Amino acid sequence: MSLHRPFLRSPLAPLRLGQLLLGAACWATVAAHKYEGAAHFALFAAVLAWLLALALAGLSLLGRWALVPLLGGRWLLANAAHDLLLGAGLYAAAAGVMGHKAERNSYCNLPGYSQRCLYRAYLAAAVCAALAAALHLLSGLYCLARRCRGHRDIV
Repeated sequence: MSLHRPFLRSPLAPLRLGQLLLGAACWATVAAHKYEGAAHFALFAAVLAWLLALALAGLSLLGRWALVPLLGGRWLLANAAHDLLLGAGLYAAAAGVMGHKAERNSYCNLPGYSQRCLYRAYLAAAVCAALAAALHLLSGLYCLARRCRGHRDIV
C-alpha cells in the first residue's frame, strides 16, 4: 500500500490534519479532567466525530475509498455530509456544552480561590471544539464547491 499523493497535495489534507489534531485536543482535555452531566455528551460527540474523521482521512490517504460499501462511489458527497452534518454539528454542540460549563465555573478564576478550578480546562475544550467545527465547515464547503464544479472525487 502506498500513499495517495494527490490527496496529500489537495487542500483537504491539511484541513483533515487540523481536524484530527484539534479534535484529539478537545476530547483529551475533557477526558483528562473531572467531567459530569452534559460533559459526557461533549466527550461522546468529540470522540465520535474524531473517529469518523480519522476513518475518512485514513481511507483518503490510502486512496481506498472504493472499498467502502454504498459510499465509495459517492466519496465526495460522503465527505461533505460528514463534515457539514456530523463534524461541524457535533463539535459545535460540544463547544456549546463546554462553553456553558466554563461560564458556570468562571467564578473560580478569581485570585485567591483555593479550590480546584476547571474553568481553564472547560474553556480550552470549548475553544478546541469550536475550531474543529470551523475546520469541518471549511472542508465541507470545499467538498461542496468541488461537487458544484462537476468533480466527482475529492482530489
